[in-house]
Amino acid sequence: MKSEFALAFNEITERFNLPPETVMGALEAAMISAYRRSVNASSAQNVEVKILPESGGVEIFVEKEAVEGVENEQTEVVLEIAKNFDPEAELGDMVMVESTPKDFGRVAAQTAKQVILQRLREAEREAQYEEYVEREGDLVHGTVHSVTPQSVTVGLGRAEAILPRNQQIPGEHFRVRDRIRTYVLEVRRSPRGPVIVVSRTHPHMLRRLLEMEVPEINQGLVEIKSIAREAGKRAKVAVAALREGVDPVGACVGMRGVRIQSIVRDLSDEKIDVIEWHPDTATFVAKALAPARVSGVYLSEEIDRGKTAIVVVPEDQLSLAIGRAGVNARLGAKLTGWRIDIKSLPETAVESLMLLTTDSSFAEVAEEQAETVLQVEAILTKKEEGRPITPEEYQTLTSFVDRVQSEIESRRDARRQLELEKLAEVRASFPETAFEVELTEVELSTRVQNLLIEAGYKTAGQVLQKLGMDPDAILGLPGIGPKAMIEIAETLNSYAYPEPVVEIEDVAEEEVVAEEIEGEVAAVLETEEAVEVEIAKEAEAPVVEDAVEELAEKLGESIKIPEISEEEFAQDSAESKQRRKEQSRIMEFDPDLGEVVVRRRRKRDEDAWDKGEF
Repeated sequence: MKSEFALAFNEITERFNLPPETVMGALEAAMISAYRRSVNASSAQNVEVKILPESGGVEIFVEKEAVEGVENEQTEVVLEIAKNFDPEAELGDMVMVESTPKDFGRVAAQTAKQVILQRLREAEREAQYEEYVEREGDLVHGTVHSVTPQSVTVGLGRAEAILPRNQQIPGEHFRVRDRIRTYVLEVRRSPRGPVIVVSRTHPHMLRRLLEMEVPEINQGLVEIKSIAREAGKRAKVAVAALREGVDPVGACVGMRGVRIQSIVRDLSDEKIDVIEWHPDTATFVAKALAPARVSGVYLSEEIDRGKTAIVVVPEDQLSLAIGRAGVNARLGAKLTGWRIDIKSLPETAVESLMLLTTDSSFAEVAEEQAETVLQVEAILTKKEEGRPITPEEYQTLTSFVDRVQSEIESRRDARRQLELEKLAEVRASFPETAFEVELTEVELSTRVQNLLIEAGYKTAGQVLQKLGMDPDAILGLPGIGPKAMIEIAETLNSYAYPEPVVEIEDVAEEEVVAEEIEGEVAAVLETEEAVEVEIAKEAEAPVVEDAVEELAEKLGESIKIPEISEEEFAQDSAESKQRRKEQSRIMEFDPDLGEVVVRRRRKRDEDAWDKGEF
């Protein structure tokens, strides 16, 4: 028959759902605390507890010093008694001796109760945290315990979660004891236990619901490419089939929409559009604006503005493509990752017609589309007069717009290619390490430095790149004038940027003498100098200096960069680089390797050179 202690012990482990080792550790800690309080023992004294599971008995072992005569029973024990616990004990040794007080069980029951409960609570909280931190990103079922204007408390069984107001679907109302499904957003520790924050608006909640309702997604036959969601209003899901013969949209919708309707009910009647993902960006953008019909999609990817898709839709589809309060267009942009600009077909036809008639660069296209231009003008005139337009005439407008917009797109791509080539040329005119140099490290005047930082420039490389690509953008900043431009260009061009770190493997053998190593190092240095001189001779004038010169001519200012010959430029560059190399390289004898090695001094922080730290 089990003892009362064993029965109580098992009841605690089952009630708190804790491992036996944790409960036993809490009991031992409580017994130690009870002993210290009962005898007023020092915290520096080592105390151990042994609990007998069969009988529930407690034995206290205390560290005491073996002496001949005991003066303090709490810290000393006679040698004869100490030898009972440690036969090799001698005078002065510290021995763990059993010192269980009389009636300790009754005293311990009173003093250790709070300690045991506290330890069990802490262990339970830690177990809850470990359980739910692994469930971050999963769906959990819960029961509403309380509702306040700020949040809803959801019971998850052993723990409670918080559903904040900003994570609730707008218009959704809860009552106590309602069963709801939520997404575990975050789990963090706190003094009062784990704080579990759940959400019903996160896009990944829709992903988890689809994974639960659609077996093809769980089996890997259908993949969710992207999700865009505005909780309570509408959501768009792009899916793709990973196996031929599988209809990804049909699999997600289900027979007569039974699968998707189950998710819609769970999300308080939120409308969900399931779209088939397409590798062609233009086709994908057109599908993302469903249910609107799209006449054409024209992509524009520029360095400054980013990715923009111009979408042309029939006039009667314009409001449907935009959606109520623009929700359809916003979700399409989130789903595809492209900025979407929606225009009606007649509006785009008017813009295209104006472009052909006013822009001389499109004269060739205008001549090619001369007959179509006349037809388009006639169609637009009919529309202005309010007369009906036939489907064939709409098709003519569509073909005309497609021809002009395709020409614009091709020219835009050509310009972008030129910009990329110019960007590569500009970045080749200064070292890549310039992007690692903060503007605060460059010796610019405080006023100019603050103006550049306020404009969003953080590194010297960003400023040099902008000077080469568009110097007017720097000049257009408030407070930046011609003199400031000269200061920026001269300071950034003359700054000694750090050289890229190159790891050199030590291939020298132990038998190589120091003189041979020195000769090899000298030969390497001479070779590097010769290569740098050749590069300097072939280098053209920096692009940044050309931009400043051009800017000076526009402003009518006398901004002049000294003219030097190619030989003088190469000689100055080689001499300056040689001086920097001599300052940054050190040859010294390494006693551990028994060799002469070349070390490169590195700048650790701003004051490293002044401190002599290398």
